[in-house]
Amino acid sequence: CVKTDATKVTQVEVSKDEALKLLNEEIIQALKDKDYKRFSDFIHPEKGVRFSMYAFVNPKEDKNFSKSDFIKYQPTKTLFTWGTLDGSGELYKATIDIYLTKWVYSKDFATGQVAFNEFLGKGNSLNNLKVIYPKADFTENYMKGSEANAEMDWKSLRLVFEELNGKYYLVAVVNDQWTI
Repeated sequence: CVKTDATKVTQVEVSKDEALKLLNEEIIQALKDKDYKRFSDFIHPEKGVRFSMYAFVNPKEDKNFSKSDFIKYQPTKTLFTWGTLDGSGELYKATIDIYLTKWVYSKDFATGQVAFNEFLGKGNSLNNLKVIYPKADFTENYMKGSEANAEMDWKSLRLVFEELNGKYYLVAVVNDQWTI
């Protein structure tokens, strides 16, 4: 009796766009499912992941977590200052869970329009993503605004990736929306 292995896996070369599309889908699904252990698997092993509340990325003030710190603090009630709220100027303080649930995944981005290395959401705040990450690739998950609000209630969730040893990792999560 000769056994044959019918489960041979063939490695297929995928384009960068296809790889980013799959990564984007997996990360968006992990955020939607609140599966932050899965989310942490995508964090860049050397640079960690930076969270920017708005289009303007501020490396000095935006929260940056190494993968180990993210895993350590995510289940805790530790409050972090994520940035300043547009309009009121108040500091936005929240746990990692609350920030990811209420700010990062504030709309069902899994149903949004997706673009690669292209901005769909254009507001009035300075967008410096390409200045801060000149060699990175990014996806944008865009939810258009409603007619009732003159389409000014649009939101975008941008995921920024950098390659390391032939694999893409998440280096930044950038939210964008209309600001005052």
